[in-house]
Amino acid sequence: MKFLFIVQGEGRGHLTQAITLEEILLRNGHEVVEVLVGKSSSRRLPGFFNRSIHAPVKRFVSPNFTPTPANKRVSLIRSVACNLVKLPIYMNSIRYIFQRIEASEADMVINFYELLTGFTYLLFRPSVPQVCIGHQYLFLHKDFEFPRVGKLNVALLKFFTRLTAIGARERLALSFRVMKDDDKCHIRVVPPLLRREVLLYESCKGDYVHGYMVNSGFGENIMEWHKKHPDIPLHFFWDKWEEEPVKKVDDTLTFYQLDDVEFLRQMAGCKAYASTAGFESICEAMYLGKPIMMVPAHIEQDCNAYDASLSGAGIVSNDFELERLLEFAETYEPRREFVYWVRRGEYLLLDLLQKNAAGYSQTLFNEMYLAEEFI
Repeated sequence: MKFLFIVQGEGRGHLTQAITLEEILLRNGHEVVEVLVGKSSSRRLPGFFNRSIHAPVKRFVSPNFTPTPANKRVSLIRSVACNLVKLPIYMNSIRYIFQRIEASEADMVINFYELLTGFTYLLFRPSVPQVCIGHQYLFLHKDFEFPRVGKLNVALLKFFTRLTAIGARERLALSFRVMKDDDKCHIRVVPPLLRREVLLYESCKGDYVHGYMVNSGFGENIMEWHKKHPDIPLHFFWDKWEEEPVKKVDDTLTFYQLDDVEFLRQMAGCKAYASTAGFESICEAMYLGKPIMMVPAHIEQDCNAYDASLSGAGIVSNDFELERLLEFAETYEPRREFVYWVRRGEYLLLDLLQKNAAGYSQTLFNEMYLAEEFI
């Protein structure tokens, strides 16, 4: 089979999932003909993605979340306003995505939570079947538990998630734990897509705290905490591209540009992990048996953090209060059942993709919902 990937370029999670799925497909005799990645002025495609992906990579302009002026939490109002101004540009991107789908001769499109893929299938109805993959599709599952973030926020998140999946034959929801499928919503619950390197790493307990911040504004919090606890080694990754690749503040605090090889190496050797609650890195830390502190940067990560805490991954905080993480690390016990769940992933995913490729017929508008159903 031939596959075309369309990937949301925000953060590292969807990018590493695309790399992992390509590796699985290639190992099993399939082909990824092209990878389309959404881009924006506030994000830069990490170098590890271009080094690791085998298929040709093409970029298109895509909506993204806009951080607050302090570059920490995402501002919903700012995000909506900024993206509305760019609607004509996004329309060009939708046309481009449709052209690439038709020209690729792919047997299936894999959509990694890219909003414009849904609009492409709504407006142009490509003949190629689409399957969506992402942890976010678990938000549509009838048994998913949400944190206390407000009904309107939850409704908007579910609405956005449904938009990304317009025209999709199935939604493959990556989950921290085993759950039953939700047949009514076409949701199949599958294990996380972790890279082969993660599965092969031997974990050991070091003396430093490892971390990742999706928005670099949290760096100020890390600096403040470090001044009070200068004896605790901290190794943090961020997306502050104007800085040098490795910014060594002093002997115990270092900031790194996002590099997946170095990121995983330091993950395997850390004492504990602090993160802005991206799904992928939480799963990597869980697999390697690391205690985790999650500091969500937007509503989606609020849900990730709460769901991970229910699975025993770690603790949730409003800030990088690393003393809480170190205290939690003293009594943390790794979750072996998560390791077994992850190792089932390749077989489950291949089986689902092959089933969905067989006997495809266009049922695009059967997936549409009335606006009030979103709320």
